[in-house]
Amino acid sequence: MLRIALAGNPNSGKTTLFNALTGSTAHVGNWPGVTVDKREGVCKKGSVPMAVVDLPGIYSLSPYTPEEMIARNFLLEEKPDCVINIADATNLERNLYLTTQLLEMDVPVVVALNMTDVLQKRGDKADAEKLSAALGVPVVCISALKEEGIRDLVQAAYKAAQTKRAGTSVLAQSPLAHLIDDITIALRGKGVAHPLFHAVKLAEGDEPEVKAHPQEMQTVEAFKKKCADGFEGDYEALIADARYGYITQHFSAAVSRSERSEKLSASDKADRILTHRVWGIPIFLVILFALFHLTFAEDLFYLNAIFKIGFDVETGNSVLDSFVAVFFSSAGVAAPGVILFNLMGFVCTLAGNGIASGVSAAGAADWAQGLVNDGIWAGVSGVLSFIPQILFLFLLLSILEDSGYMARVAFILDRAFRKFGLSGRAFIPMIMGFGCSVPAAINTRTLADEKERIMTNRVIPFFTCGAKAPILAAVCGAIAAQYAGINADLLVFALYLFGMAMAVLTVAIMRQTTMKGEVAPFIMELPSYHLPQLRSLMVHLWDKLKHYIKKAFTVIVASSVVIWFLSNFSWNWQMTEIQNSILHDIGAFVQWLCTPMGFGSQLGKFGWVFVVAAVTGLIAKENVISTFYVLAPAIGALIPGWDDGESGIGPVVALMQATGITWQALIAFTVFNMLTIPCFAAAATVRGETPKGKFRYTLAFWMLTSYLTATAVYLVLTWWWTVFILLLLAALFAAYVALRNRAKSCPCGR
Repeated sequence: MLRIALAGNPNSGKTTLFNALTGSTAHVGNWPGVTVDKREGVCKKGSVPMAVVDLPGIYSLSPYTPEEMIARNFLLEEKPDCVINIADATNLERNLYLTTQLLEMDVPVVVALNMTDVLQKRGDKADAEKLSAALGVPVVCISALKEEGIRDLVQAAYKAAQTKRAGTSVLAQSPLAHLIDDITIALRGKGVAHPLFHAVKLAEGDEPEVKAHPQEMQTVEAFKKKCADGFEGDYEALIADARYGYITQHFSAAVSRSERSEKLSASDKADRILTHRVWGIPIFLVILFALFHLTFAEDLFYLNAIFKIGFDVETGNSVLDSFVAVFFSSAGVAAPGVILFNLMGFVCTLAGNGIASGVSAAGAADWAQGLVNDGIWAGVSGVLSFIPQILFLFLLLSILEDSGYMARVAFILDRAFRKFGLSGRAFIPMIMGFGCSVPAAINTRTLADEKERIMTNRVIPFFTCGAKAPILAAVCGAIAAQYAGINADLLVFALYLFGMAMAVLTVAIMRQTTMKGEVAPFIMELPSYHLPQLRSLMVHLWDKLKHYIKKAFTVIVASSVVIWFLSNFSWNWQMTEIQNSILHDIGAFVQWLCTPMGFGSQLGKFGWVFVVAAVTGLIAKENVISTFYVLAPAIGALIPGWDDGESGIGPVVALMQATGITWQALIAFTVFNMLTIPCFAAAATVRGETPKGKFRYTLAFWMLTSYLTATAVYLVLTWWWTVFILLLLAALFAAYVALRNRAKSCPCGR
């Protein structure tokens, strides 16, 4: 089978093209010897199937980053049959810099000129034949997003792969042409593959080439002594200048510009506002709030608060009333995310009633009915109820990401992050943490600085993932239901922002203490804004849904069964009430540890429930909600007038009433779960991304940060004046760190 490599700049549409070529055949692994994602798939759009390898997005083949080294080694050592170089037609000159390097290899190359549809909208035109004649390789105009020109590209790649190709260079007229020719001849005489490419890299002083070919490097040094140039011997800069000069002179004419394109494009006009130095971050926060409002608001656009539009209609039909309550309530018109949540809760309630009736009709024993109804189904339905709502939030975030806006957010936050010791590049894996901490931690592999990778991995869990979102939704919804004047969506938004703020704050502390160092530079191509493709969004959501369903019917089921068993059996393995259960004794034994955070010894006899929920959350954060749903019925059986609240936030409200926990302690409980050790899968991933022997410090960081922060939150929310004590302690700590750093920076003896 022919093997095709995809190479291109970041944000050139390479991943979109890979998905269009491979579809459902794509799979992810690791490159041999390194922990960076390797994506492979099979393209079946041509006359014969072809294996497609997606190389990391790179700007050049110089070995400055892990991605560049991976792409370079693959092309030189794995010998693909053809390279498809995807180039952004809207930024042709910058993208063709990599093309000129690829052309120096002895490998067939096809240039995929992407985003030509965007060019047409601007009134510009790309001449593929003209560019092909100038480059000496096939050029195909495509739109990876709209899947236009894909079959023509596949045919061109298949045809190119049938013929061998010798490398060519755009440096034939440069001052180093003679030197490069001499080295090429010498390397070819030794039987070195891709001699022209290696010769150019030797002239640049490329470190791997210098080590591999020391004899030829002597030729370069001798040439430097003989010839004077305006670059003071910096041949890498000289070659880069020659490449861009050739591109401008010979290739740029392939794209004709209209008068209309000379004006600011719609994307440029939008960037003037969205990436503004002053208003960029506030606009991002407003957009983020809009997402959470549409996901969690009980009163859409605050219509009820402003115009007193509320609905509290009872028809007398319980099923019909429950269905109407999906869309309307006395609080107002529900937001789309809340409608999805209510609808799923309605379905889960009906399903739960059906399961309970079926188990009872089958004549199952009491313990078996309890296991199925109060154990397995209660835990699973607690998680299932939140899935549509969280998927809706993912959809909104995916729209922002696919439209190109999230790249701008990384750009505008770079300025702010840099002051605290991180580059904007670190924000990219952080924002992925809103979805799941596992791929977010994997994405830190692209960060060049080891200390920055460690810090970013430590704070990624502070960006509330999809598994933690149900905790925030349930707790904030319960607080809003119990306390007038509190908006659930505002509270959720505030907690999301609090997690982000804690990430920045703790990074700043680490940069001044244990992780001192320079901030790496941040360079990123900003893609043009475009409408996300529905197919791409649905594929993304389907992946998330599969992840949730898999967890719900594996980890959550197992955990729910264990929790139900421990809460219904005593130490002598006899069924008993919950206050005499194994789980009660375990929870009560460690409950005192949580007293400073507000959900410890000060709560009633059922307060240990929150301790147990936090512990089970270490396995999977969804377990926090499933624990509430499993234990609430058992506790409710002992309380007169109990409302089981089978759907929605009922179990959390009921547990508030049963334990006497305050809203301040509930917020502290949520903060603790947001900042503490993430689920086992995320913790294991971070361990794999952390240098050997240092993961234990990350575990300590998570535990200490979550405990101290939750304690501080509880104290300040309960007794506002304690904020002054905490500020004094913070000031003393800052002064100590500043004096310590100054003492270390001063020369000895002064």
